Amino acid sequence: MTSLKEIRRRISSVKSTRQITSAMKMVAAARLRKAQDKIVKLRPYAAKMHELLVGISMKIEESENEHVYSRSSENEKVLLIVVTSNRGLCGSFNMNVIKETMRITDEKYNKQYNNNTLWLMTIGKKAWDFFRKTDYQIYENHSDLFDNLTFENCSVIADKIMDAFLKKEFDRVEFVYNKFRNAAVQDLSFETFLPIETEQEGDDIQTGEYIFEPSKEEIIDEIIPKTLKIQFYRTVLDSYVAEHGARMTAMHMATDNATELIRDLNLEYNKARQASITNQILEVVNGAEALGGH
Repeated sequence: MTSLKEIRRRISSVKSTRQITSAMKMVAAARLRKAQDKIVKLRPYAAKMHELLVGISMKIEESENEHVYSRSSENEKVLLIVVTSNRGLCGSFNMNVIKETMRITDEKYNKQYNNNTLWLMTIGKKAWDFFRKTDYQIYENHSDLFDNLTFENCSVIADKIMDAFLKKEFDRVEFVYNKFRNAAVQDLSFETFLPIETEQEGDDIQTGEYIFEPSKEEIIDEIIPKTLKIQFYRTVLDSYVAEHGARMTAMHMATDNATELIRDLNLEYNKARQASITNQILEVVNGAEALGGH
């Protein structure tokens, strides 16, 4: 049977752990509220800009050959942007993205992987730490983006990707990330960044009639890149908010588990203490009987 001293030590250790997980839960909740406010405000704007982007792209394609941001290629060179967190203690948040990236590679881009025409851009140390030890080709790592997550910093990276796409270094760029639904739920998502696809959401897009002012060329040079930057920022911010939701949930569950474990240990301690007292009483009684027999 475990000694009383050992059980007391375990209770003290679990209580210390519970204090840490409870504090981390409160910190994650505070960061979640702040970040959630940003994504809630950004989503309607980003969605409307994306609708406008697709509508304009469809109109341009109707009158002329496909524009530079919607071109496609049979010999696809693919860039997967894998977004995880820099820190752990958020449940299966990071591993889900990593597993989804490998699944997509096996099922969709196995040919590119074998031909060395598949690259990864990692955003988040957890993705970088995992994939740099594998055979995947790492194009760039931007784990430091989360140190100061702003639209301006995201725009710099988005510019690099769009420039690489225009130079035909890549024919397709896609995101793998966790989209924030609520504090307890994150939706694992796989979305196309480039080329701009006008067919998959065609039924939902209100194309309308567009009067192009200034010229179509200027629109392509200004509005389309800006909208893509907003999409990039929204995706990374979505993952950032989802991370804090996952961490808050994980720390909440850890705190509850610690509370339950402390309750079980207290019960075990009381049982062991009762057994110890009973044994001591039996020893006294047996000693008294032995003395009485003499």
